[in-house]
Amino acid sequence: MHSNGNLILSKEISADSTKNTKPLLFQFGTALKTSKAKIINNALVYNSTLGYGFDFNSVSNVKINSNSFSVEKPTYFSVKLPEGNYQIEVLLGSSEKESNVTIKAESRRLMLDQLFIKKGKTVTKIFNVNVRNPKIDDNINVTLKDREKDILDWDDKLTLEFLGEASIQSIKITPKDNLTVVYLAGDSTVTDQDVEPWASWGQFITNYFDDSVVVSNYAYSGSALSSFKAGNRLKKILTQIKKGDYLFVEFGHNDEKIKGEGNGAWGSYSILLTEFVQSAKDKGAIPVLVTPTQRRFFNENGTLKETHGEFPDAMRAVAQKNKIALIDITKITTELYEAWGDEPSRKAFVQYPANTFPGQEKALDDNTHFNSFGANEIALCVLSGIRELDIPLKKQIKKEIPNYNPKKPNSISNWTLPMSARFEISKPDGN
Repeated sequence: MHSNGNLILSKEISADSTKNTKPLLFQFGTALKTSKAKIINNALVYNSTLGYGFDFNSVSNVKINSNSFSVEKPTYFSVKLPEGNYQIEVLLGSSEKESNVTIKAESRRLMLDQLFIKKGKTVTKIFNVNVRNPKIDDNINVTLKDREKDILDWDDKLTLEFLGEASIQSIKITPKDNLTVVYLAGDSTVTDQDVEPWASWGQFITNYFDDSVVVSNYAYSGSALSSFKAGNRLKKILTQIKKGDYLFVEFGHNDEKIKGEGNGAWGSYSILLTEFVQSAKDKGAIPVLVTPTQRRFFNENGTLKETHGEFPDAMRAVAQKNKIALIDITKITTELYEAWGDEPSRKAFVQYPANTFPGQEKALDDNTHFNSFGANEIALCVLSGIRELDIPLKKQIKKEIPNYNPKKPNSISNWTLPMSARFEISKPDGN
C-alpha cells in the first residue's frame, strides 16, 4: 500500500476536474518522512481550500500519534473530490492499544461494522463509496429539498466517520469506473438518512457487498415515483447507469396519497414503474422491483394490518408482465414484524421516550421509519431476496454473510453499533 508512486503530491486538492484518475494517499503521524503521500502530522480542520481535514467540529477528538491518529469519539475526515465512485483502502491498528473500529461514509452508509484489532496488529479494509453532486449538465440539476441541501450525500467531498476506539494509519482513495453500481430509487425507507436516530436499509446494505460493488442511493424522504422523476433523479441515474448495473425501485408509501383520476395503484403508479424498469433495461442494466416495507400496525390477534392497499399487487403485476426481478419486501417484513410481535417490534423503529436525546422534549413514536437496528434487519431482508433471484449480484454478496431468515429475526439486545454524532429530532418526510 505504501509503495505506490503514482500519487497526488500537491498541497491542495481540486474538485473542479471532471476526471481524477490518480489515487490519493494520506498518512497520519508525527514520525513520518515519506514523500509519496500527503503526511498529516497535526489535527487539521477541514477547509475547502486545502481540500482535506477533520470535519464537523470533531478535530478536538483527534490524537496524532507517531504513525497514526486515534479517536474514542465519533470523528469525521473529509476530502474534496469530484463526482465518481472511489475505492477506499484504510490501514487500521495500533502498536500501543487494541481497537474496535466502525466506519461510516457520507450520510451514515455503513462500511465497516465493529472490527476488533489486537494491540500490535494492523488490518487493511477496502470498501467502495459513491460521491456525487446534483449537477446533470450545464442546464439541468437534480432538484434537492431544502433539508437535503446540507446532507453529506450531495456535497463536494467524501466524508468518512470513524467510531469506537479507532487508530488509523493511512487512507488511500482510488477512482474506480469498473465497479458494479447498484442504484437505489425510493422513499424515506430506502434513503441514506443523514442523521440519527433515523435510518433506512439503503445505508446498511452497503456493508454486505464485496469490493466489486458500490451502492448509489438516490432515494429521498417523501418521494413518490412521480416526484422522483420530476426532480430529475431518474434522469441523473440514466446519464450514469451502464450495462451490468442495477436499478432497485421501491415506492408505495407516498404514492398511496396521490389521489385523482388516472392515479392509484393500477394507474400512474403502474405506468411509472413500467417506465422506470424499461429505461434501465434500455441501458443494459438490470432492474429489480422491491415492494414497500410494511408499516408497524398490528391487529389484536398479533397479525399485521395491510396498509398499502393494492400497491404491492400492482408492483407484482408489473414485474410479472415485464419479466422483471421482484423482491417482495411487503411479504418479508410482514413475516419479520409478526415474528418479533407487537412490543418487541417497536425496538426496530424510531420509538424513544422523551429526553432520550438532547433537546428531545417529546416522545418519538414512529411506526414507519426505522432506527439503525431496524434498518439493518430490513437490509438483511433485501439481501435474502437478492439471494433468491437469478441475478449475478447474489454472487457479489460477501461470502461470510450468513443466510437470513425473517421468521427468526435478530434481537436488539445484541445490537451494539455505535451511534453517529449528528442527530435531529424532527422526523423525515413521508409516512
